[in-house]
Amino acid sequence: MPVTSPAYARLAAVYPGLRVTEGAPRSDAGWTASAELAAGGAFLDAFAGRDAEQITREYGRPPRPDVAAALALHRYAWPACLLFTVPWFLHRRVPRLPVADVSFHRASGRMTVRTRSFGCLPDDPAAVLPGARVLPTEAALRDELRSALAEHLTPVLDAFRPFLRRGPRALWGMATDEIAEGLWYVGRLMGREERAVADLSALLPGGTVPYAGGAQFRGAERAGDPRDAPESGCTRDRLTCCLFYTVSPDRTCASCPRGIESDRIRHRASVA
Repeated sequence: MPVTSPAYARLAAVYPGLRVTEGAPRSDAGWTASAELAAGGAFLDAFAGRDAEQITREYGRPPRPDVAAALALHRYAWPACLLFTVPWFLHRRVPRLPVADVSFHRASGRMTVRTRSFGCLPDDPAAVLPGARVLPTEAALRDELRSALAEHLTPVLDAFRPFLRRGPRALWGMATDEIAEGLWYVGRLMGREERAVADLSALLPGGTVPYAGGAQFRGAERAGDPRDAPESGCTRDRLTCCLFYTVSPDRTCASCPRGIESDRIRHRASVA
């Protein structure tokens, strides 16, 4: 069994919207090789165009091109980051997955990975397997995870940059948000939110180039009625805004930097 399969099976059990299998990248019947997306150009334009069409149908107004591109990047980057963070979170294994080894099926929420090598700790039984790169400490494994994520995300962000009209720091702030919020959400589904927050705070403390900012979790203030406070008492502000408010002014993300604490508390309570 591939070293990442148990982690991906656990992910699918708590979040059926994303199913990951080991295999060569696919490009048939609705599948897209991640390398194609990273190539940018007309292919990426069409990819973002599908988000623009969906938003126009649902809200009766077309989004700005940069807003559609931001939402398209989120649609890809959020699950792509979980390909790395979930095996690390559950088993302390970090797969190396450049864009050439990943594909996704947008309509069904499926992804394939071809794991050629991975990082792990010395006491991991998988340390003796081919492709294992044994790291001496947890800190070294976190370095490996940041490096593996950057290897995958760099060509994707470079491809999206002309569409987003944002500089490198803003793009890596978006990447930091996707890494932090994806595992935070999945950790909550697994009943291990506190552990996820601790791991992410160590992974993204701030000052880890190229990532801009850090996970920056904090205790939620009790705004208004104390009964509205989330049980975990944990929240964060996104480093960047997805700009969805330009489409629907009355809707914000749970951790939108434009929002206020009482909005975040009510949002978390509604999805609990």
